[in-house]
Amino acid sequence: MTIAVNISAAQMHHNSFVDDVLGILKQTGAPANRLELELTESLLIDNVEQTIEKMLLLKAEGIRFSLDDFGTGFSSLNLLINLPLDTLKVDQSFVRDMHRDARDLAVVRTIIDLGRSLALNVIAEGVENLDQRDALQRFGCRSFQGFLYARPMPIEAFASHSNTIPPYQGL
Repeated sequence: MTIAVNISAAQMHHNSFVDDVLGILKQTGAPANRLELELTESLLIDNVEQTIEKMLLLKAEGIRFSLDDFGTGFSSLNLLINLPLDTLKVDQSFVRDMHRDARDLAVVRTIIDLGRSLALNVIAEGVENLDQRDALQRFGCRSFQGFLYARPMPIEAFASHSNTIPPYQGL
């Protein structure tokens, strides 16, 4: 199981960020390849080169990166292809209305196609019902996050709940 952690701009731009992350992994014994750091597009506005440098140092240790809320910020395709990303996350605002708004549907399909074309894992956020999940599957999305699977919960509840989540059955 992978644990995803949202990273703020302040954290990423702190001088000791890389050392802090690696220190926590060492202290806890958590495997680096099970950690995915989620970055938002707004985090990438300033100090892009420094951010990429830090990402590469952490990737060398096995840490993965995702771009959260893709399409809601200040994306540039040039930036997207230059970031050492593993995952692209379709923002829930597009998923929520994709059955009612042809533009949202087009954005969802485009993000999924773009992510797959760049050999990135694509996760759809905000999946709340089977119709959404089934449509996303038809578009080629294989990973989902949302209330269809579970509501936010404390870590203690997650430990017992994670054993009851059915594995994804692909097409």
